[in-house]
Parts: sequence; C-alpha cells; structure tokens
Amino acid sequence: MSQASHQQEFSNNSNVDSENALLKVSGVGFDYDNASILDDVSLSVGRGEFVALVGPSGCGKSTLLNLISGVLEVREGSINTNGLVGRAERLGNVSYMQQKDLLLPWRTVAENSRLGLELNGVNTAESNERVEKLAELFDIADVLDHMPWQLSGGMRQRVALLRAVLPDNPVLLLDEPFGALDAITRRSLQQWLLNVLATADKAVVLVTHDVDEAILLADRILVMAPNPGRIVADIEVNVEAITNSTDISTSPEVIQIRTGILDLLSRQEVVR
Repeated sequence: MSQASHQQEFSNNSNVDSENALLKVSGVGFDYDNASILDDVSLSVGRGEFVALVGPSGCGKSTLLNLISGVLEVREGSINTNGLVGRAERLGNVSYMQQKDLLLPWRTVAENSRLGLELNGVNTAESNERVEKLAELFDIADVLDHMPWQLSGGMRQRVALLRAVLPDNPVLLLDEPFGALDAITRRSLQQWLLNVLATADKAVVLVTHDVDEAILLADRILVMAPNPGRIVADIEVNVEAITNSTDISTSPEVIQIRTGILDLLSRQEVVR
C-alpha cells in the first residue's frame, strides 16, 4: 500500500492510463448466453500497483479476471498485459490465484509450488532451486516435503500463492484468495501478502467482497455495478504504513472510505 498520506478520489473514469502500465483493459465487453455480462470496461494497472475490484455478486468481477488471464475471449475491446494482446499469448503468461487453492493432492508442497515453472518448460533442478529460494519468504520452508492434506488452510493458500508468483509473470490476479479462511487467519495472511508483494514490482488485481480487505491491501479500489458489469467509481487509497499491531478499522480516513464504498454498493444493489 502507498506510504503517502491519505487521499481519496471518487471518479466515474476508471481508465487511469500510465506510461508504465503493465495491464491495460480498454472498452472490454463480454456476452454469455445472449446476456451482456460486461460492457465498456476500461482500467489500467501500473508497475507495483495493487488494485481491488469490489461489487455486487454477478457484476462480472471474476469474469473480468478470466478475460485478462486469457481463459475467456472478449466480445469487444482489447486487453494488453505487458505487450501481450492476444488471448493465446496471455494464457499462461498471467499469474492467476483463485479462492480454492487447487493443490494437486498427489504432489508434495514443493512439487505443487513448481507446477507453473514446469508448464513453462523450466527443468526440475532449476524449479526446485527457485522454490527453495522463496520458500523462506512464504514461510513454507519446513513443509516442502509435506502433502497438501497435512497443511492448514492458511498454509495451503501460501503454497498456492507461491505457485502463482514463481513464474514471475508481470500481472498477478487474485480472486478472493482468503475468502474461505477464518477472520484471524485471513487478517494475518493479508498483512503477510502486503509484505511479500512489497518489492514484487507486479501489477496486482484483487477481486474481493470484503471492503475492509480492499482498503487494507489496495492502492486503488474500483467499484463495479451489474447488468451489465461496469466500473462506476475509481477510489484512490493512500494510507500510512500498516503494521500487525495497528488497528486501522476505526480511523476516520478508513471509515470515510468504507462508508463511501458501501453507499455506492448499496445503490448498485437497488438498481439491479
């Protein structure tokens, strides 16, 4: 999160273009079964920037991540991830972590962690070396030979994130990565994620239903509306550095941001 003093900005134009943007989504639309799911969605995410997407269920947040990653093809508009514009180019070159850890039960932690590298053609020796190099940072060095069923939910999410980060793709997508965890574990992993990504120099996009999580993690929060899915506000969030011992939930700045976002979301629910 940005170290500058708090500022807040509400805007109807979410296309904050930047010369250094690693992700550019321009006028994207997507239909499914003759229904418009997304329409004229534009955004950009710069190098080292963390952007959160919040919005009512069914507004197309996860669909947008699937389009960015190349899992789905856009109806109109374009997506550029560090120069890769075609769906086939982006597929496999954008890191994507979903809510379920999707660890392969027959593979050890080390083997699961190196899966993305293997798919990119990196040999086993180099893959293992890169896993071991980051395992300490991800606090899983002591469980590399464990099986997924031996791990807690929080540890499994650490492994899943390491698997996503290891290929060193410039764009990282996170779809409710901590949504299935209890509140204490979730808060601990949120702070840990900030520390891990502090020097990662990636463009990060997080989908979350948790407004407080978005405020804690993101530099900008994009609020989406449904029918069809679109971005209705771009909120800049610059809060002083947060430590594990600091409770920001009752600070006037955070209350103001939270109230504004919840008001926007409640209005979107009404117009559905």
